[in-house]
Amino acid sequence: MKRQGALPGLAVCLTTAFLHANLYAQGSVTLQGMIDGGVTWVNNQHGGSVTQFDSGIFAPNVLTFSGNEDLGGGTKAIFNLTSQFDLSSGATIPGAGQIFNRTSYVGLSDERLGAITFGNQYDFMFDTLTLGLFDGAFLFGGLYDFRQGPFSALGIPQNPTGSFDFDRLAGATRVANAVKYRSPSFAGFSFGALYGFGGIAGSFSANSTISAGMNYENGPLAAGIAYIDAKYPELGNGHEGIQNFGAGAHYQFGSVLAMLLYTNTKNTASGAKIDVYKAGAYWTISRVWSTGLDYQYMKGNEVLENNKAHQVTAALQYHFSKTTMAYVEAVYQRASGDAETTQAWINGLLEPGAAASNRSQTLARIGLQTKF
Repeated sequence: MKRQGALPGLAVCLTTAFLHANLYAQGSVTLQGMIDGGVTWVNNQHGGSVTQFDSGIFAPNVLTFSGNEDLGGGTKAIFNLTSQFDLSSGATIPGAGQIFNRTSYVGLSDERLGAITFGNQYDFMFDTLTLGLFDGAFLFGGLYDFRQGPFSALGIPQNPTGSFDFDRLAGATRVANAVKYRSPSFAGFSFGALYGFGGIAGSFSANSTISAGMNYENGPLAAGIAYIDAKYPELGNGHEGIQNFGAGAHYQFGSVLAMLLYTNTKNTASGAKIDVYKAGAYWTISRVWSTGLDYQYMKGNEVLENNKAHQVTAALQYHFSKTTMAYVEAVYQRASGDAETTQAWINGLLEPGAAASNRSQTLARIGLQTKF
């Protein structure tokens, strides 16, 4: 059997098992996913232009099994297993043998008390700020519109560039061995907290992760704040790490959603710090057409040689249906700083030498995304 057949085969086996289990339990199992593919042109990847097939840009390519069992009294048992894959090759991401690396958790949910889950899960930078619709990247810009820039010296461990998705809003990094609580809504307020166990004998805090978030919604207005402190074994023997804080707000003006976002990222071992200020709008023009535009300013401190970047993202979308959409987008980044070698680097360009050879980088993309 060829290796690429493993994922469909596993899906069939899991689906059969879940259907069999449903004969004995009052519950449901859902198979769903997202697929995104397209062609991207970049004007400057280390001095030359490139046109390439790229997938998982507007949204990651994922296959999800989720389900619940009604336990009575408003309480349910819930689970989620999500696998990410590369559309061009069918290979699992980040690598072979990590089929449910995106998310995998089990827990209990109650209408009055909220939900508690255990496993590999998103932190509240993603839950609160991204899913709260405070970042235009989630609505129209995709992976290229999240943060990277000329900040590889930030030095995030286990990171492909040192600063890929440095404020975690793209959801590219999850928290393993985590216990997570999410509250129901109380007069528009909801909150949550997460703790990821480090698993180091004799040290409860080493390699651990703490995250929390709060949302408020009232008609057209929404706001949210979130925090995470993720410690890494490579930093201070597991006692130092990367801290993120963020706050966002949006307001619905008829068919236009206006968004504001601020994030702060700090390497507690080196003192490197980046502040991000972002503003954008998403306009639903008609039933089939929508467009978005946003601007972000990223500013590093002296540890990062005062590197800065301005980035503008624009996109136009055509919705064939509620589940299938074609889109075009363009991204421009301009970097500056004290170093003569400061290079622009748009998020999501991960190939070796993907940074620009100078202080500006532009890309354009046409793609198709569908959900099922």
